[in-house]
Amino acid sequence: MPPDRVLAWFDTHERDLPWRRADATAWHVLISEFMLQQTPVARVLAPWRDWVERWPTPAEMAAAPGADILRAWGRLGYPRRAQRLHECSKTIAAHHDNVVPSDVDELLALPGVGEYTARAVACFAYGRAVPVVDTNVRRVIARACHGVADAANARRSDLDDALAVAPRTADGDLAPTAPRFSAAVMELGALVCTARNPGCQRCPIVQSCAWVAAGRPGPAGPPRRSQRYEGTDRQARGRLLGVLRDHHGPVDRVRLDQAWPHDPGQRLRALDSLLVDGLVAITDDDRYRLGG
Repeated sequence: MPPDRVLAWFDTHERDLPWRRADATAWHVLISEFMLQQTPVARVLAPWRDWVERWPTPAEMAAAPGADILRAWGRLGYPRRAQRLHECSKTIAAHHDNVVPSDVDELLALPGVGEYTARAVACFAYGRAVPVVDTNVRRVIARACHGVADAANARRSDLDDALAVAPRTADGDLAPTAPRFSAAVMELGALVCTARNPGCQRCPIVQSCAWVAAGRPGPAGPPRRSQRYEGTDRQARGRLLGVLRDHHGPVDRVRLDQAWPHDPGQRLRALDSLLVDGLVAITDDDRYRLGG
Protein backbone atom coordinates (compact mmCIF):
# COMPACT_ATOMS: atom_id res chain seq x y z
CA MET A 1 0.00 0.00 0.00
CA PRO A 2 1.73 3.25 -1.12
CA PRO A 3 1.30 5.69 1.81
CA ASP A 4 1.99 8.73 -0.38
CA ARG A 5 -0.94 7.92 -2.65
CA VAL A 6 -3.29 7.44 0.29
CA LEU A 7 -2.17 10.71 1.89
CA ALA A 8 -2.51 12.64 -1.39
CA TRP A 9 -6.03 11.29 -1.82
CA PHE A 10 -6.88 12.28 1.76
CA ASP A 11 -5.64 15.81 1.17
CA THR A 12 -8.39 16.19 -1.43
CA HIS A 13 -11.19 14.03 -0.05
CA GLU A 14 -11.02 14.39 3.72
CA ARG A 15 -14.45 15.11 5.17
CA ASP A 16 -14.79 18.33 7.13
CA LEU A 17 -15.79 16.74 10.42
CA PRO A 18 -15.94 19.12 13.39
CA TRP A 19 -13.90 16.91 15.71
CA ARG A 20 -11.05 17.04 13.19
CA ARG A 21 -10.79 20.81 13.24
CA ALA A 22 -7.93 22.63 14.93
CA ASP A 23 -10.14 24.04 17.69
CA ALA A 24 -11.40 20.60 18.75
CA THR A 25 -9.91 19.51 22.07
CA ALA A 26 -8.98 15.98 23.09
CA TRP A 27 -12.19 15.92 25.15
CA HIS A 28 -14.18 16.75 22.03
CA VAL A 29 -12.42 13.95 20.16
CA LEU A 30 -13.16 11.53 23.00
CA ILE A 31 -16.86 12.42 22.90
CA SER A 32 -16.91 11.78 19.15
CA GLU A 33 -15.28 8.38 19.55
CA PHE A 34 -17.86 7.30 22.13
CA MET A 35 -20.69 8.47 19.89
CA LEU A 36 -19.29 6.91 16.72
CA GLN A 37 -19.19 3.40 18.15
CA GLN A 38 -21.63 1.44 15.94
CA THR A 39 -23.25 4.69 14.84
CA PRO A 40 -22.90 6.44 11.43
CA VAL A 41 -21.25 9.86 11.23
CA ALA A 42 -24.41 11.52 9.93
CA ARG A 43 -26.34 10.63 13.09
CA VAL A 44 -23.55 11.84 15.37
CA LEU A 45 -22.94 15.34 13.99
CA ALA A 46 -25.87 17.16 15.61
CA PRO A 47 -25.68 15.46 19.04
CA TRP A 48 -21.91 15.98 19.15
CA ARG A 49 -22.29 19.71 18.57
CA ASP A 50 -24.92 19.90 21.31
CA TRP A 51 -22.74 17.99 23.77
CA VAL A 52 -19.52 19.96 23.29
CA GLU A 53 -21.47 23.21 23.66
CA ARG A 54 -23.27 22.01 26.76
CA TRP A 55 -20.31 20.22 28.36
CA PRO A 56 -17.11 21.68 26.87
CA THR A 57 -14.89 20.11 29.54
CA PRO A 58 -14.94 16.84 31.48
CA ALA A 59 -15.62 18.66 34.76
CA GLU A 60 -18.80 20.23 33.40
CA MET A 61 -20.12 16.87 32.31
CA ALA A 62 -19.03 15.25 35.57
CA ALA A 63 -21.18 17.74 37.50
CA ALA A 64 -24.30 16.96 35.45
CA PRO A 65 -26.97 14.55 36.74
CA GLY A 66 -26.91 11.15 35.10
CA ALA A 67 -30.49 11.57 33.93
CA ASP A 68 -29.51 14.70 31.98
CA ILE A 69 -26.76 12.75 30.25
CA LEU A 70 -29.12 9.95 29.22
CA ARG A 71 -31.76 12.43 28.07
CA ALA A 72 -29.22 14.30 25.94
CA TRP A 73 -28.02 11.03 24.41
CA GLY A 74 -31.43 10.81 22.79
CA ARG A 75 -31.82 8.07 20.20
CA LEU A 76 -28.17 7.47 19.35
CA GLY A 77 -28.58 3.90 20.58
CA TYR A 78 -26.57 1.79 23.02
CA PRO A 79 -27.21 4.26 25.89
CA ARG A 80 -24.68 2.58 28.17
CA ARG A 81 -22.12 4.48 26.10
CA ALA A 82 -23.52 7.71 27.55
CA GLN A 83 -23.33 6.26 31.03
CA ARG A 84 -19.72 5.19 30.56
CA LEU A 85 -18.76 8.56 29.08
CA HIS A 86 -20.25 10.23 32.15
CA GLU A 87 -18.13 7.98 34.38
CA CYS A 88 -15.13 8.75 32.20
CA SER A 89 -15.66 12.50 32.62
CA LYS A 90 -15.66 12.12 36.40
CA THR A 91 -12.37 10.21 36.35
CA ILE A 92 -10.70 12.74 34.04
CA ALA A 93 -11.91 15.67 36.14
CA ALA A 94 -10.87 14.09 39.45
CA HIS A 95 -7.63 12.35 38.55
CA HIS A 96 -6.25 14.03 35.40
CA ASP A 97 -6.70 17.73 36.19
CA ASN A 98 -9.64 17.92 33.78
CA VAL A 99 -7.44 17.01 30.80
CA VAL A 100 -7.84 13.87 28.70
CA PRO A 101 -4.63 11.81 28.93
CA SER A 102 -2.46 11.43 25.84
CA ASP A 103 -0.86 8.11 26.80
CA VAL A 104 -2.54 4.95 25.49
CA ASP A 105 -2.18 3.06 28.78
CA GLU A 106 -3.63 5.94 30.80
CA LEU A 107 -6.50 6.21 28.34
CA LEU A 108 -7.17 2.48 28.62
CA ALA A 109 -7.59 2.90 32.38
CA LEU A 110 -10.54 5.26 31.87
CA PRO A 111 -14.09 3.87 32.22
CA GLY A 112 -15.54 2.75 28.90
CA VAL A 113 -12.32 3.26 26.92
CA GLY A 114 -11.15 0.23 24.97
CA GLU A 115 -8.17 -0.47 22.76
CA TYR A 116 -9.50 1.27 19.66
CA THR A 117 -10.76 4.39 21.47
CA ALA A 118 -7.54 4.82 23.43
CA ARG A 119 -5.44 4.64 20.29
CA ALA A 120 -7.80 6.87 18.32
CA VAL A 121 -7.64 9.64 20.93
CA ALA A 122 -3.85 9.37 21.27
CA CYS A 123 -3.45 9.49 17.50
CA PHE A 124 -6.12 11.92 16.34
CA ALA A 125 -6.16 14.31 19.31
CA TYR A 126 -2.48 14.29 20.22
CA GLY A 127 -0.73 13.20 17.01
CA ARG A 128 0.82 10.13 18.59
CA ALA A 129 2.22 7.68 16.03
CA VAL A 130 0.27 4.67 17.27
CA PRO A 131 -1.61 2.29 14.96
CA VAL A 132 -5.38 2.73 14.94
CA VAL A 133 -7.51 -0.10 13.57
CA ASP A 134 -11.26 -0.08 13.09
CA THR A 135 -13.48 -2.05 10.73
CA ASN A 136 -12.66 0.26 7.82
CA VAL A 137 -8.90 0.02 8.30
CA ARG A 138 -9.10 -3.74 8.71
CA ARG A 139 -11.02 -4.07 5.45
CA VAL A 140 -8.64 -1.85 3.44
CA ILE A 141 -5.60 -3.78 4.64
CA ALA A 142 -7.30 -7.14 4.04
CA ARG A 143 -7.98 -6.21 0.42
CA ALA A 144 -4.95 -4.13 -0.48
CA CYS A 145 -2.33 -6.29 1.26
CA HIS A 146 -3.81 -9.76 1.67
CA GLY A 147 -6.07 -10.03 -1.37
CA VAL A 148 -9.20 -11.08 0.53
CA ALA A 149 -12.63 -9.47 0.37
CA ASP A 150 -12.94 -8.76 4.06
CA ALA A 151 -11.02 -9.23 7.26
CA ALA A 152 -11.75 -11.80 9.89
CA ASN A 153 -12.75 -10.70 13.36
CA ALA A 154 -10.46 -8.30 15.18
CA ARG A 155 -7.16 -9.81 16.27
CA ARG A 156 -3.92 -8.60 17.81
CA SER A 157 -2.03 -8.94 14.52
CA ASP A 158 -4.21 -6.14 13.09
CA LEU A 159 -1.94 -3.64 14.84
CA ASP A 160 1.12 -5.26 13.28
CA ASP A 161 -0.53 -5.02 9.86
CA ALA A 162 -1.27 -1.34 10.40
CA LEU A 163 2.30 -0.66 11.47
CA ALA A 164 3.63 -2.52 8.43
CA VAL A 165 1.86 -0.19 5.97
CA ALA A 166 2.49 3.07 7.87
CA PRO A 167 4.84 5.65 6.30
CA ARG A 168 8.45 5.47 7.43
CA THR A 169 11.48 7.74 7.39
CA ALA A 170 14.70 6.81 5.62
CA ASP A 171 15.93 5.42 8.96
CA GLY A 172 12.93 3.13 9.26
CA ASP A 173 11.18 5.09 12.00
CA LEU A 174 7.52 6.03 11.76
CA ALA A 175 7.21 9.21 9.72
CA PRO A 176 5.63 12.39 11.13
CA THR A 177 2.75 11.76 8.73
CA ALA A 178 1.89 8.42 10.39
CA PRO A 179 -1.01 9.81 12.48
CA ARG A 180 -2.56 11.47 9.45
CA PHE A 181 -2.05 8.28 7.45
CA SER A 182 -4.09 6.38 10.06
CA ALA A 183 -6.98 8.80 9.53
CA ALA A 184 -6.53 8.59 5.75
CA VAL A 185 -6.80 4.78 5.62
CA MET A 186 -9.89 4.93 7.82
CA GLU A 187 -11.44 7.51 5.48
CA LEU A 188 -10.57 5.41 2.44
CA GLY A 189 -12.44 2.47 3.94
CA ALA A 190 -15.44 4.63 4.85
CA LEU A 191 -15.81 6.39 1.50
CA VAL A 192 -14.27 4.18 -1.21
CA CYS A 193 -13.24 0.71 -0.05
CA THR A 194 -16.66 0.06 1.43
CA ALA A 195 -18.03 -3.31 2.48
CA ARG A 196 -20.63 -3.23 -0.29
CA ASN A 197 -20.12 -1.80 -3.78
CA PRO A 198 -16.53 -0.59 -3.30
CA GLY A 199 -15.54 2.23 -5.65
CA CYS A 200 -12.36 0.68 -7.00
CA GLN A 201 -12.39 3.04 -9.99
CA ARG A 202 -11.96 5.92 -7.52
CA CYS A 203 -9.34 4.25 -5.32
CA PRO A 204 -5.87 5.84 -5.21
CA ILE A 205 -4.16 2.46 -4.66
CA VAL A 206 -6.14 0.31 -7.08
CA GLN A 207 -3.05 -0.44 -9.16
CA SER A 208 -1.29 -2.05 -6.20
CA CYS A 209 -4.35 -3.67 -4.60
CA ALA A 210 -3.89 -7.43 -4.13
CA TRP A 211 -7.65 -7.99 -4.05
CA VAL A 212 -8.21 -6.29 -7.41
CA ALA A 213 -5.24 -8.16 -8.87
CA ALA A 214 -6.84 -11.44 -7.73
CA GLY A 215 -10.08 -10.60 -9.55
CA ARG A 216 -11.97 -9.28 -6.49
CA PRO A 217 -12.83 -12.69 -5.05
CA GLY A 218 -15.91 -12.94 -2.81
CA PRO A 219 -15.75 -13.43 0.91
CA ALA A 220 -14.82 -16.83 2.23
CA GLY A 221 -17.33 -18.72 4.34
CA PRO A 222 -21.06 -18.14 4.79
CA PRO A 223 -22.42 -14.60 4.40
CA ARG A 224 -22.73 -12.57 7.55
CA ARG A 225 -26.24 -12.07 8.81
CA SER A 226 -27.35 -8.53 9.34
CA GLN A 227 -28.51 -7.78 12.86
CA ARG A 228 -32.27 -7.58 13.23
CA TYR A 229 -33.64 -4.69 15.28
CA GLU A 230 -37.43 -4.81 14.89
CA GLY A 231 -39.04 -6.74 17.69
CA THR A 232 -35.82 -7.30 19.65
CA ASP A 233 -35.17 -6.70 23.33
CA ARG A 234 -32.96 -3.81 22.26
CA GLN A 235 -35.90 -2.13 20.55
CA ALA A 236 -38.06 -2.73 23.62
CA ARG A 237 -35.40 -1.14 25.83
CA GLY A 238 -35.27 1.84 23.49
CA ARG A 239 -39.02 2.34 23.65
CA LEU A 240 -39.03 2.29 27.44
CA LEU A 241 -36.11 4.69 27.68
CA GLY A 242 -37.83 6.95 25.16
CA VAL A 243 -40.80 7.35 27.51
CA LEU A 244 -38.51 8.35 30.37
CA ARG A 245 -36.48 10.73 28.22
CA ASP A 246 -39.64 12.52 27.14
CA HIS A 247 -40.81 13.09 30.73
CA HIS A 248 -38.76 15.23 33.09
CA GLY A 249 -40.18 13.51 36.15
CA PRO A 250 -40.92 9.93 37.19
CA VAL A 251 -43.61 8.02 35.31
CA ASP A 252 -46.11 5.38 36.38
CA ARG A 253 -45.69 1.80 35.28
CA VAL A 254 -48.74 2.05 33.02
CA ARG A 255 -46.88 4.48 30.72
CA LEU A 256 -44.12 1.93 30.24
CA ASP A 257 -46.65 -0.80 29.62
CA GLN A 258 -48.22 1.28 26.88
CA ALA A 259 -44.85 1.81 25.19
CA TRP A 260 -44.45 -1.94 24.50
CA PRO A 261 -47.91 -3.50 24.85
CA HIS A 262 -47.78 -6.55 22.59
CA ASP A 263 -45.29 -8.70 24.53
CA PRO A 264 -45.49 -8.24 28.33
CA GLY A 265 -42.79 -10.84 28.97
CA GLN A 266 -40.32 -9.09 26.70
CA ARG A 267 -41.26 -5.72 28.19
CA LEU A 268 -40.55 -7.01 31.69
CA ARG A 269 -37.25 -8.51 30.54
CA ALA A 270 -36.24 -5.23 28.91
CA LEU A 271 -37.20 -3.21 31.98
CA ASP A 272 -35.30 -5.55 34.29
CA SER A 273 -32.17 -5.22 32.16
CA LEU A 274 -32.44 -1.42 32.20
CA LEU A 275 -32.70 -1.49 35.98
CA VAL A 276 -29.68 -3.80 36.26
CA ASP A 277 -27.66 -1.53 33.95
CA GLY A 278 -28.55 1.51 36.03
CA LEU A 279 -30.21 3.23 33.09
CA VAL A 280 -33.54 3.24 34.91
CA ALA A 281 -34.27 3.61 38.63
CA ILE A 282 -37.35 3.08 40.80
CA THR A 283 -38.49 5.93 43.03
CA ASP A 284 -39.70 5.58 46.61
CA ASP A 285 -43.31 5.69 45.41
CA ASP A 286 -42.73 2.85 42.91
CA ARG A 287 -42.50 4.98 39.79
CA TYR A 288 -39.73 4.97 37.21
CA ARG A 289 -37.15 7.56 36.20
CA LEU A 290 -33.92 7.73 34.25
CA GLY A 291 -30.94 6.39 36.17
CA GLY A 292 -27.78 8.21 37.08
